[in-house]
Amino acid sequence: MQVTWADLWSEFLNAFRNIVRQYRRSLFGISAVAFGVIALLLTAGFVEWIFWAAREGTIEEGLGHIHVMRPGYLENGQADPYKYLTPESALRVPAIEKLPAVRTAAPRVAFTGLVSHGETTLSFIGEGVSPEKERILSPSLQISAGRNLTPEDAKGILLGRGLAENLGAKVGDKVVLMATTPSGGFNAVEANVRGLFSTVSKAYDDSALRVPLPLAQHLLRISGVHLSILVLDETAHTANMLKKLRADFKDTGIQFVPWYELADFYNKTVTLMSQQVMVVELIIAMVIILSISNTMTMNVLERTSEIGTCLAIGRRRLQILRQFVYEGLTIGLIGGALGVLVGWLLAALISWIGIPMPPPPGMTEGYTGAIMLTPGLAAQAFLLALATTLLASIYPAWRASRMEIVDALRHQR
Repeated sequence: MQVTWADLWSEFLNAFRNIVRQYRRSLFGISAVAFGVIALLLTAGFVEWIFWAAREGTIEEGLGHIHVMRPGYLENGQADPYKYLTPESALRVPAIEKLPAVRTAAPRVAFTGLVSHGETTLSFIGEGVSPEKERILSPSLQISAGRNLTPEDAKGILLGRGLAENLGAKVGDKVVLMATTPSGGFNAVEANVRGLFSTVSKAYDDSALRVPLPLAQHLLRISGVHLSILVLDETAHTANMLKKLRADFKDTGIQFVPWYELADFYNKTVTLMSQQVMVVELIIAMVIILSISNTMTMNVLERTSEIGTCLAIGRRRLQILRQFVYEGLTIGLIGGALGVLVGWLLAALISWIGIPMPPPPGMTEGYTGAIMLTPGLAAQAFLLALATTLLASIYPAWRASRMEIVDALRHQR
């Protein structure tokens, strides 16, 4: 006998009527599914917000979206930095900045040397930056004292807070920077401390400083840059822009590296927390499976006589199996939809109120967290509800379809 869509729809309607008829037990199953979906949405939504905040924070602290450089700089640049100096025109910066999605291309020169204040001399790692473009590249850089660099102040520098404390320098003091030039000579310049900055890495703050690009080039007696960092209008455009740049400039000998290949700490954090969310999903799935399985098993036992009557009047065993599977799916459908709706409303309410968070390592101020739900997370939670209720319904439905007619009709008689 061929089963039509009309037959399947009729069986589904019968399953829905059975759910309504057994509403007390059905409400228990629906509640279990809904609470599981809500818990998953709130947990995954909070983790998703952490990913978003960490990603944007990493980018806005100076990493940018795409690094433009000569091939080999990442691997060998620290050992031989002068080998990879390149004019900005050779990096195709003017042409790249004209692309619609590119906000700016910030040049960078990395160097090391000694910084002296009074009788104290310490080693440092420095960056030569464009003050004007750096405001776009590093808007979240924490200036803990003084002010940021400006294009008009050719000899102003920023010191890491830890480096300034170790030097005994404060805003307004003069320091001397010393570095080795490409010819092997030694050069020194005098600079004025305009501000102190701090990041999430105390080790970096204890040895880092920033100077205007012309001052760095004068100190090192160079004319090029090591790389240019692109800032896009949206982080989501990174993949498409990277593909376009690699296609348009494939024969120029330029390397384009996206931010996610450079953010090692962020990538490890995402991997760790994603595994934790998977564990939460597994626990929620087990709770739903056990709850629905118990509900469906009790449903089958209470309706044993009804099942025997249906088999006696000619209903096939496959129809009995489909009926109970449909009932489980209906519970999952209603519970999943209700959970997504309530979870979305709770997420909006909690985000509006805010989640107070403690200061991260190396910072003194806390921040307010939120729950970020996406259509993908909602679909994932809803599909989890359907999949678990389907899995939980299979065994009770199989038991119902395998009953002996005579034994079922004699049940409780």
